Amino acid sequence: MRTDIQSILNKLGIKAENAAFSTGSIWGGDSNSKSIESFSPVDGKIIASAKVATSADYDAVVKKSQEAFNYWRTIPAPKRGDIVRQFGDALRVNKDTLGTLVSYEMGKSLQEGFGEVQEMIDICDFAVGLSRQLYGLTMHSERPNHRMYEQWHPLGIVGIISAFNFPVAVWSWNTALALVCGNVCIWKPSEKTPLTAVACQHIIAKVFKENDVPEGVCNLIVGDREVGELMANDGRVALISATGSTRMGKAVGAAVGARLGKSLLELGGNNAIIISEHADLDMSLIGAVFGAVGTAGQRCTSTRRLIIHEAVYDAFAAKLVKAYVQLRIGDPLDQNNHVGPLIDKDAVSSYLDSIEKCKDEGGKFLVEGGVLEGEAYTSGCYVKPCIAEVKNDFKIVQHETFAPILYLIKYKTLDEAIALQNGVPQGLSSAIMTLNLREAEQFLSFQGSDCGIANVNIGTSGAEIGGAFGGEKETGGGRESGSDAWRAYMRRQTNTINYSNTLPLAQGIKFDL
Repeated sequence: MRTDIQSILNKLGIKAENAAFSTGSIWGGDSNSKSIESFSPVDGKIIASAKVATSADYDAVVKKSQEAFNYWRTIPAPKRGDIVRQFGDALRVNKDTLGTLVSYEMGKSLQEGFGEVQEMIDICDFAVGLSRQLYGLTMHSERPNHRMYEQWHPLGIVGIISAFNFPVAVWSWNTALALVCGNVCIWKPSEKTPLTAVACQHIIAKVFKENDVPEGVCNLIVGDREVGELMANDGRVALISATGSTRMGKAVGAAVGARLGKSLLELGGNNAIIISEHADLDMSLIGAVFGAVGTAGQRCTSTRRLIIHEAVYDAFAAKLVKAYVQLRIGDPLDQNNHVGPLIDKDAVSSYLDSIEKCKDEGGKFLVEGGVLEGEAYTSGCYVKPCIAEVKNDFKIVQHETFAPILYLIKYKTLDEAIALQNGVPQGLSSAIMTLNLREAEQFLSFQGSDCGIANVNIGTSGAEIGGAFGGEKETGGGRESGSDAWRAYMRRQTNTINYSNTLPLAQGIKFDL
């Protein structure tokens, strides 16, 4: 299958003159600044290029955002929600087109590209309802004729740093909530996937223009690491929401913390599924294989480890090997294929290095890895999903490799399995496959998984919008998307009103003049 990518770009309003940043509907930038070229891992071709923002560009965007915040926060929350609703409707119209660009620029399967845009639509729907539910509590005062309550106010500028693997969905998780909460946004997308970001900016800018919203409410900055550092160190940016590696998150967290700012970190995962002796093995196979090879293993929730009970280990390992032999690897725009490419050749090098380190530590490969060659794999980014028998304390197993490498570990007791599951630095997603109620409940209890996400009889990937998404330990502790994640984008204020004709002090303190 071959798609006319230029036609896709045209439909999404991406032209050669697009520059480094946008404060809404008007694009700007220094024509002399350097460019970022977007390569497709599907075929290795350059799709287009985007100008890199300078520090002057960045400062201009921040100042425009500050002006826009003074306007946007005065709009009633339900009205803000209605504009987000219109953005969701615009995404519905552009779902196939934007989803195809996501697939081509990032390399995930076409169905996953469509699914990512559907996540954007879903979070807009969620945010619309949320715009009428930004609730605070009412408390009883210890002083007579006093009323206490709390309310929530917008923070100001929310900086969003997103990763290549979900080039549009994670931005929308933050943006939809931040906007209904009354904030303005500045988005720095991954330099590996700038065009999908430019497309999203065009779509939302058109919605704002139709509603007479001034420029600066929702902003895009295409840039490299330097732009991210500017955002992290800028006291004018109230919240930094950063998605990426643990290494990157530590740097962002330190910079934001040094200025006592707020950060929301969504970092690495090293996710495991426990396969119990009481599991439905056929159902478990689907969750394990999709979790391991979906998006070519480049999800933060990808399944990295399978912790399998010794009684079913051989049988389940045999099922896995048989399933891997049947995987179709190739052009992700062809819906007959299961697995697309890694994002770039650096990712391929990391994949190969991890395989060698695993072998050096004593890993035994049941399904060998390697780079695919031939006319269908000209980008050099297509690799073989592989399976290795390992020990949990291998250094490479403790490390998150963003590639389709699946590690198998054997266990005897559930307590041992849970200890293995928790025995890594990361704490994002986890799952157990079991039909035993006691095992399921223990896994979900305080004695069980230490991850932010814990599932029973589903895999580690595929989080829904309604729940808060995020993890513990080196995953950063942030929460995005559903539940009460909206509170991260607001500041809490406690209010006390005295409607009496005296001024009693708290705790019964007397102060007579």
